[in-house]
Amino acid sequence: MILFIEQLLNGLQYGAFLFLLASGLTLVFGIMGVINLTHGTFYMIGAYCGALTVASTGSFLMGLLAAMAGAGLYGLLVESAVVRWLYNRDHLYQVLATLGLILFTNEAVTLIVGRSPIFMSIPPFLEGSVTLFPGLAYPLMRLALIAVGLAVAFGLWLLVNHTRFGMLMRAGADDRQMVDALGVNMRRLYMSVFGLGAILCGLAGVMAAPLLAVEIAMGERILITTFVVIVIGGVGSIRGAFVGAMLVGMVDSLGRAYVPQIFTALLPYSVADTLAAGLVSASIYVLMALVLLVRPYGLFPARS
Repeated sequence: MILFIEQLLNGLQYGAFLFLLASGLTLVFGIMGVINLTHGTFYMIGAYCGALTVASTGSFLMGLLAAMAGAGLYGLLVESAVVRWLYNRDHLYQVLATLGLILFTNEAVTLIVGRSPIFMSIPPFLEGSVTLFPGLAYPLMRLALIAVGLAVAFGLWLLVNHTRFGMLMRAGADDRQMVDALGVNMRRLYMSVFGLGAILCGLAGVMAAPLLAVEIAMGERILITTFVVIVIGGVGSIRGAFVGAMLVGMVDSLGRAYVPQIFTALLPYSVADTLAAGLVSASIYVLMALVLLVRPYGLFPARS
């Protein structure tokens, strides 16, 4: 029972982390119609800005602000210099341009900080564990990541559904020409959405930095999983991104804990180990396939 609850918490923490990344990506993809492969690069920039700032100042709060500011500013630069000219182009142009930006950014960061990974220590006020009940102590840093993910989910829900900015985002996603004809500056709106997505990536980067190594190309490894999340949840939907992130987090966490045990009980160890490792790695893609068989547009598509 303790193992099961611990894995549920691990899945919730992983899901909260994925949501921070997927929420911005689903807004950019769903509202602007842009396939932005540099989304993972913003996560890497945020992690580097946060880790380097904490190392030089000793303040996690300063690192948090630096991560969001660095990722947000770089996102605005990418949008104004490259992505803005691709809105009306085929998705192939968007993929090629943003893929080139990934390579450029990785090499630029390598020239500045080198290829050696950077390790960021857990801030003092988030060190240690919290005893949730007898026999289960859970790291405070991971609980903080869960709390941040839930807070961002609530904030985005309010932003999209109860503010003028959110109304314009939804309207712009449905009919850009009509909104533009009504006098709304669509270029500024799209820049704001793109910048918001980059800021959320920076937040994810600095929150994950104490738990992972900060290194070159760290964003590409998580980008595929982030796309899986928004495909499961439905493109352009914050609610879908949240549900998809939680499903992926739970399936991954519970699969890693229980699938090897089940296969070991049924098959010889040499066979079970290989099969279990392969199934665990493919579990989120199996989940995506099952969801798409039932809901071809995802669980909660913004538009069907």
